[in-house]
Amino acid sequence: MKAVVQRVTRASVTVDGEVVGQITRPGLLALVGVTHDDGAAQVEQIARKIAELRILRDERSAMDEGAPVLVVSQFTLYGDARKGRRPTWNAAAPGPVAEPLVDAVVGALRERGLEVATGRFGAMMAVESVNDGPFTILLEA
Repeated sequence: MKAVVQRVTRASVTVDGEVVGQITRPGLLALVGVTHDDGAAQVEQIARKIAELRILRDERSAMDEGAPVLVVSQFTLYGDARKGRRPTWNAAAPGPVAEPLVDAVVGALRERGLEVATGRFGAMMAVESVNDGPFTILLEA
C-alpha cells in the first residue's frame, strides 16, 4: 500500500460537477493506492502514519491538531513506466480488492477520531488542493 500525503490548506473532490468530499481548513490530502497482497496490516500501518505523521505546522500531526483528512483512492500510484511510454497497471489491485481496503483506511482514521472526507471509488474525479509549503510525503506499507 502506498499513500502520497500532502499538507493542504484546503482540498476537494468533484465528480460530475458535484463536490463529493472536501476539507475546508488546514489538514491532509492522502492519495491511497493498493497492490495485490495488501491487507489489514498495511491498512493499519498507513492509517497510523497518516494520522501521526508530524508534517503540520510546528511539527504537529493530524492527531495532535484534530486536522481533517481527505482520502482519495489512487490506483495510478502503482503505475510502472520503466519501459516504453505507456505505463502498466499490473501492480495495482483490482477494484474488488482495493475498494474495501481504501474504505478500511478511512475507517481506521475515523476510529482515531479524525474527520475524514473521501472521493468516490472508481469515478473520474477532479481533485483540487492548495498544497501548504509545498509539503508532500510518499508513504509505503
